[in-house]
Amino acid sequence: MPRQAVVSAVAVFAALALTWGAAAEIASQDVIFADDGSIAQSLSGQAGDAEQGARIYADKSSGNCVACHAIADRTDAEFQGTIGPALDGAGDRWAVAQLRGIVADAKQTFPESMMPSLYKTSGYVRPGDGFTGKSGTEPLPTLLSAQQIEDVVAYLATLKE
Repeated sequence: MPRQAVVSAVAVFAALALTWGAAAEIASQDVIFADDGSIAQSLSGQAGDAEQGARIYADKSSGNCVACHAIADRTDAEFQGTIGPALDGAGDRWAVAQLRGIVADAKQTFPESMMPSLYKTSGYVRPGDGFTGKSGTEPLPTLLSAQQIEDVVAYLATLKE
C-alpha cells in the first residue's frame, strides 16, 4: 500500500476514534424539556467545569448572570443584581436536570421569567440585530454554548446552604 494511502487511512481511523469517544452536542433546537422544564441529558455530552461556571457567572461579557443574580460568598463579583433570585443554595433547591433547564431557557420552568433564554436560536419576539435598529434574522446564535451551560450548571450545583 502506498505511504500516502496508509497515512490517509490512519487519519480517518483516528478521527473516527475521537468521534466515537465523544458524546454529541445537542443543538438548541433539538433540546427536549420535561414537563417541569428540566433537561435530563447533558447538552454538550461532557461534564461541566464548576470553576469555569463560576467565571461565566461573574463575566459580564458572556453569561452576565451577575447582572441579575447575587451569591453572598462572591464578593469578587462586582455589582451583583437583585432582579433575579439569589443563587445561594441553588444546588439544594434544584436537581442538576432542573438547573440545566433553568439556565438553558428559564421560561420553560417559569413562564413569566425575565431571564433571557441562554440556549435558544429561534422563537424570539422582535430580537434586535446588534444595535442596528433592524430586526434580527433567525436562527440567532445562542448566548452561551452547550459547554458553557454545563459549566454554569456544575457551578450552581455546588452552591449549598
